[in-house]
Amino acid sequence: MDKTQLPTLHYERLFWSQGKRYVAGCDEAGRGCWAGPVMVAAVVLPADVTMANVLRAAGVRDSKLLTPAQREALVPLIEEVALATAVASASPAEIDRLGIAPATRLAIRRALEQLPLAPQALLLDAFPLPESPLPQEALVRGDSLSISIAAASILAKVARDRLMEAYDTDYPGYGFARHKGYGTAEHRAALQRLGPTPLHRHTWKPIRALFDTTE
Repeated sequence: MDKTQLPTLHYERLFWSQGKRYVAGCDEAGRGCWAGPVMVAAVVLPADVTMANVLRAAGVRDSKLLTPAQREALVPLIEEVALATAVASASPAEIDRLGIAPATRLAIRRALEQLPLAPQALLLDAFPLPESPLPQEALVRGDSLSISIAAASILAKVARDRLMEAYDTDYPGYGFARHKGYGTAEHRAALQRLGPTPLHRHTWKPIRALFDTTE
């Protein structure tokens, strides 16, 4: 990737200039999956351009542009540089009960509550949190614009991938370690062969379509 396309501190610095030193970048993983939770990470970086540049130089960017090995390697660096990090989730049952958008916001709130310091402003990846009184900016493709959101995207993705790999042992035959709950041909074939598990989002149309004979 061209270095000019790497996420920057532009939006963090706007909040810092207003006296908001603790800016939490938030991002999710797994919102579009057929199975598993939606996972959210929150990352508060120090108001220090040098430390942020350490992350940029190491390759912190939108997690989708990194290999699994690259993401895993970046996790300890992000945790070392950040002032605070937290990861939280909303379960498949909560997604079924609330809907994906409210469940994602629930996971964001949980991640923010788990931070060991109180954030003063939020940077969100295209997903506003209207119930929060904190000043916030919801950025379309935020993980390609903000280094805090990019770091959060990596932590959320790695945490979720690890969880789905563990579930692969609990639910053999579904291929969770490979597709991580996304709607692949392998996943569809496993559902047709084995049926849904408690990890599946039973209200989602692709799942209902496989088992509801009225559709």
